[in-house]
Amino acid sequence: MKRMVWMAVAALLVFGVNLATAQSLGDVARSNRKGKAQQSAANHKYDNDNLPKDDHLSVVGPAPAGTNADGQPAQPPAAQATPSDPKTAAEERQRKADEWKTKIDEQQQKVDGLAKELDLTQREYKLRAVAMYSDAGNRLRNAAAWDKEDADYKKQIDGKQKELDTAKQTLDDLKEQARKAGAPAGKE
Repeated sequence: MKRMVWMAVAALLVFGVNLATAQSLGDVARSNRKGKAQQSAANHKYDNDNLPKDDHLSVVGPAPAGTNADGQPAQPPAAQATPSDPKTAAEERQRKADEWKTKIDEQQQKVDGLAKELDLTQREYKLRAVAMYSDAGNRLRNAAAWDKEDADYKKQIDGKQKELDTAKQTLDDLKEQARKAGAPAGKE
């Protein structure tokens, strides 16, 4: 028991000495910064502390939208200028919103129709499968014919599923384009 007590006292002393000699987080950060300042220019890393504040930075790539090559705000051409009449602008926004709504509604109807066709084909397949497997004599007599019909139905179902997936993706793309254009994307 005395040995345990002495070990606990020794552990506390070691822990206390470590706490007394430990550097604060701020000291570690300052020494780390000094070490970074001594590194060569080839290994220079930019962060918020050493970015130039009065110089212009060079940007690679096309100029952001709404600016010219010098970084100055670009003047909109006369053809792209917004109408000065608020009523005309509101009518134009409404017309565009109606166009997007029409496109989205048409695609939604296409998706709904394809989903209905797929559902009917799947139901028909299930009914034929139940009829085939419920009669043992029928299974034995028409096994080859059923295998061919089974393969045809599965191919038909897969084709309709792919067509439905494509139509759903097109609908999602239309909704995203409408959202980017500023028009309501229709029913979600």
